[in-house]
Amino acid sequence: MPLPFLTADGVFDAHEDEALPHVDPERWRRPYRPGPWRVAGASVLLLLAAFMLLATVIIAFAGTWTGAGIALAASLAVVGSALRILRSGVWVSPSGLRRVGFFGTRSVSWSQVEKVRTVQQPVRWLGLPRTVQGQALTVSARGKELQVLLTDHSADFLARGEAFDRAAGQVEAWSEEYRGVPA
Repeated sequence: MPLPFLTADGVFDAHEDEALPHVDPERWRRPYRPGPWRVAGASVLLLLAAFMLLATVIIAFAGTWTGAGIALAASLAVVGSALRILRSGVWVSPSGLRRVGFFGTRSVSWSQVEKVRTVQQPVRWLGLPRTVQGQALTVSARGKELQVLLTDHSADFLARGEAFDRAAGQVEAWSEEYRGVPA
């Protein structure tokens, strides 16, 4: 079963000169692959869900259907959490820019985006309250206070500086292309 949110379609290796080369440009795409920390976290949750589903079967065979239903609901919530963790990140399309978080999603159209740039600033380490000095891709939009899009210390880019530079460059390229700003 293909999971399209896990990969960037393997097209970035073949077309380095284009921002997002793919067949259907109208779809929302993540301009980078999920990082090892994000994938490892989701893998641990899926392993936990497998044990929870096994426990659900054992509880069902024991005859307590209420307990089996509660265990099934809890295991499905863990699976949903793992999938949401994998889906989190920055997504782009010709219509705009989207930041998908664990609890919510924010979208902004390219016409509202004023500037996309990489800055040096204190960033959160793996999304935790601890901050370290690093790079962040920021967006300023008309009338909206947006969060930082990407950081080089996030679950996708920790210890992968060149991947952060490439992803930030691709988002900036899309911004220039669809806002009509000359490069």
